[in-house]
Amino acid sequence: MFTGIIEEVGQIEAIEVKGVQRRLIVGCSKLARELKQGDSISVSGVCLTAVDITNNSFTADLAQETWARTSFSRLQPGALVNLELPVRANGRFDGHIVQGHVDGTGTLLSLHPISGGKDFLLAIRVPSELTRYIVAKGSLTIEGISLTVAAIEGIKVRVAIIPHTAEATNLKSLRPGDPVNLEVDVLAKYVEKMLGGRRTESASSITLEKLVQAGF
Repeated sequence: MFTGIIEEVGQIEAIEVKGVQRRLIVGCSKLARELKQGDSISVSGVCLTAVDITNNSFTADLAQETWARTSFSRLQPGALVNLELPVRANGRFDGHIVQGHVDGTGTLLSLHPISGGKDFLLAIRVPSELTRYIVAKGSLTIEGISLTVAAIEGIKVRVAIIPHTAEATNLKSLRPGDPVNLEVDVLAKYVEKMLGGRRTESASSITLEKLVQAGF
């Protein structure tokens, strides 16, 4: 389990292709020294297994489905990726619950400074089937980063990005049209399941009392 708080930005050193499988070689100066073979690591929101670790890099094998269903399809040597190690049981829990299981890919529409300030506004297009799990002020993982939704209009989501997040992640390296990994808040999925998937009941009718009765 992860929190969506990025610990290091790594760089793709190479992508080796073996039949339908691919192997990423990721350069990183900090986290590689904390890894051992078989450890999990989040790479731009995808939970991977580290193998062949050196002092400043690790490799991870990708199944064809992982390559096809994530933003990894845009990766080239030199691309930047967000890295996070799993949360420790005795560690501080920042961000929100992130599993490293990508629910779908969105499309980056824009990332530009907010007029009159130092913050940025990120706009992405999300798959329509994920919108029911996304709410204003709720959590959404984008490229492995725990972010708070500022607004959602149809399939367009806007997120305010503070300068630290812009500098400490791969966001500023992305361009309009790039795919981005998305993981919705898993608690939203549990709420849907506990309510029996009843979509005839509007979201506005979900109250704190009903959530408590459902076990939350």
